[in-house]
Amino acid sequence: MTGASPVGVGVVGGGFMASVHSRAARAAGATLVAVASSSPERSRAAAEQLGFASAASSVEELVAHPDVDVVHVCTPNALHAAQAEAVLAAGKHVVCEKPLATSVTDAERLVELAEQAGVVATVPFVYRFYPLVREARARFAAGEMGRITTVLGSYLQDWLLTADDDNWRVDVTDGGRSRAFGDIGSHLVDLLEFITADRVVALAASKSTVFGTRGDRPVSTEDAVALTCQTEGGAIGSLLVSQVAPGRKNRLHLEIAGAEQTLGLDTEQPETIWLGRRAGSQLLPRDADQLAPDAARLCRVPAGHPMGYQDAFDAFAADTYAATRGEEPEGLPRFADGLRAGRITQAVLDSCEQGTWVRL
Repeated sequence: MTGASPVGVGVVGGGFMASVHSRAARAAGATLVAVASSSPERSRAAAEQLGFASAASSVEELVAHPDVDVVHVCTPNALHAAQAEAVLAAGKHVVCEKPLATSVTDAERLVELAEQAGVVATVPFVYRFYPLVREARARFAAGEMGRITTVLGSYLQDWLLTADDDNWRVDVTDGGRSRAFGDIGSHLVDLLEFITADRVVALAASKSTVFGTRGDRPVSTEDAVALTCQTEGGAIGSLLVSQVAPGRKNRLHLEIAGAEQTLGLDTEQPETIWLGRRAGSQLLPRDADQLAPDAARLCRVPAGHPMGYQDAFDAFAADTYAATRGEEPEGLPRFADGLRAGRITQAVLDSCEQGTWVRL
């Protein structure tokens, strides 16, 4: 931020993700200008809790604030499209939590509006910002792994394990038609495509809703999704997503086999990646001295001092703000990436409903 005024940040929402975004903004050197929650009272409470200078009584008031340069949308999914559109209409930069929208049509409109406005519009696919994810990407780009042949991946959680576990995301009205895949499966596919630069072109999926009710509300969104996929480069793969996997708190695992090497990563063990070879497999540590430049730049602390989720989020925010200053950070997830995730989620739902393969 040397030589430039700090970015002024506004946040819409006052829950868990608002706190994560606020910490990331502060770590990136931004000024926390204003926050708007679901009511004036909750806005004031969020401002005090999160350290914002002021509380806005509405989204409209927030986006009109002269000191706000970037607005982070951290509200329930069904509100994303309208609130992001309001930010774009004000000509301000926007960070919108995923899913970008609960329909592909709305996501397409947001991509168009962002392009017309000429602003920075990003979606926090933050697992891209783990240093060893960038190292994995660099190795595939350099051709070290060979032609990709198979993919095995999963994203497993247990926070909705029992029928007593409930959350607004369970409700189709607030969360959208897809829950488990739209929420965490989107990260899994984004990471696969980001690392390999090989896009999923066809998939066949099935889903499971373990509990028909949670609390006193009926449930139609899925608890788990399993899918088989094919990529543009000819690889085949199997992906599993679940929010009812006992003992798994937040485990995103990918094992990508190339003709020369296999790469394995696990976000519950983010300080190493596994490089599988027919002879001489290796566990590579997060050590800036051993990594590609784009991976090394994301190492905030020396090797042996663990980094994790908030560090990745901090790096995402820093790169977003750098883009608002005209820089071009590598690998920054834009609204087009949010639209891509929406199209894949829709393909998963279509495949589940039709019982057939769906091409993207």
